[in-house]
Amino acid sequence: MTTSFFVTADWLAEHQSENEVQVIDARMLPPGQERVRDITAEYLAEHLPDAPFFNIEALSDHTSAYPHMMPRAESFAVAMRELGISSDKHLVVYDEGNLFSAPRAWWMLRAFGVTQVSILAGGLQGWKAAGLPIESGKVALPEGEFEAQYDSDLVRRVTDVLLISHEGTAQIIDARAANRFNGEVDEPRPGLHRGHIPGSLNVPWNELVINGQLKPAAELEAIFQRQGVDLKKPIVASCGSGVTAVVVILALATLGVANVKLYDGSWGEWGSRDDLPVQKNV
Repeated sequence: MTTSFFVTADWLAEHQSENEVQVIDARMLPPGQERVRDITAEYLAEHLPDAPFFNIEALSDHTSAYPHMMPRAESFAVAMRELGISSDKHLVVYDEGNLFSAPRAWWMLRAFGVTQVSILAGGLQGWKAAGLPIESGKVALPEGEFEAQYDSDLVRRVTDVLLISHEGTAQIIDARAANRFNGEVDEPRPGLHRGHIPGSLNVPWNELVINGQLKPAAELEAIFQRQGVDLKKPIVASCGSGVTAVVVILALATLGVANVKLYDGSWGEWGSRDDLPVQKNV
């Protein structure tokens, strides 16, 4: 599927040498896999030509107790300049081909004011399958020109979400797997409660994805409808740590749905606290 938020491997192969196009590697490991895989080593072994590593973990706010929280605009801008990324270019982000983390990078860049950001459909896997060139080793680019203007209205905090859960003023969509949402299994991050935010709806992120792209719009719409989501009402997306919730946000944006926010703390915050209500379906 190609929408205004995606570019194909063929398109990128044709345009990546142009000065105004810049490719960014935004691979990330699902929680728990860092014990058996080294994502930095995998990046160094193979990546798209001249694609710096947009390390979502490293680019997070490390003063927060919760995973992958948005950094301060100043810190993000400095990090982007050091990577050689410029905010006035057409940025194309990709992940390993599962559409797991590229949407989070897409969303972060947009939240900090970049106007042209696309996702490579099929990611690294699709690029390699097309027989397109791969490089290895570090990427050293000249310092970029990056101005960050953070749109804080895109994010909802725990106090906002608690009020929304209590009053029902918006729909809360949880992108975690159904067995985690229902409280049937432990969370991959230790120390978190089982269950979900009371009143939230479950739309597992990977049900929206096929071959590193979003499913066709009609299928996406049917999935949301089946899970009880009203696309005309306000939505707050949540997940384990604010990463795969953005797959939901991307799918909703593809359907033209407005008024969608991210609960950045997600279950990593909510599920770690003993003073917040938790609902289970077991």
